Amino acid sequence: MKSFENFIENLIMSTRWLLVIFYGGLGAALLLYAASFVAKFWKVATNVFIYDESDMILAMLGLIDAALVASLMVMVMISSYENYVSRFDNAGHDLSWLGKLDSGSLKIKVASSIVAISSIHLLQVFLNANQYTNDKIMWSTILHMTFVVSALLLALVDRISASPKGKEAVLPKGP
Repeated sequence: MKSFENFIENLIMSTRWLLVIFYGGLGAALLLYAASFVAKFWKVATNVFIYDESDMILAMLGLIDAALVASLMVMVMISSYENYVSRFDNAGHDLSWLGKLDSGSLKIKVASSIVAISSIHLLQVFLNANQYTNDKIMWSTILHMTFVVSALLLALVDRISASPKGKEAVLPKGP
């Protein structure tokens, strides 16, 4: 009976390697996204003298947005692999944060990145407000605020769950 139990445990532990397929897919998607970034950059570079100031700001925000999304993908791929599949043996000091992101802190970093990306999109909407209906602007703002509140609640729950047992969590003081 013990050998059957060991077999099941080994089988379950081996399935974590299936996650590598997903991380490889994210890597391939990142490669495609990099090609998209190069195309966006080329468009900005070839129109740099044609764009007025607001168009240039919008173009730069688009590039910043792309960089944030790409960074988010890399963070998720590396830290998820480290947390769920296997430790990086030869990472060295290049990635000082490696091994310090557990699934809770990864969720908070992902939520924070989503808030930053949403902020950029909302700023783009506001800079082009004349191209959007009031309803679209309102719903974009509501969606962004939903992301902000969700990230704050996720951080609060993580902080509460990380507090030592038997002690109250130290919550931020109100106004």
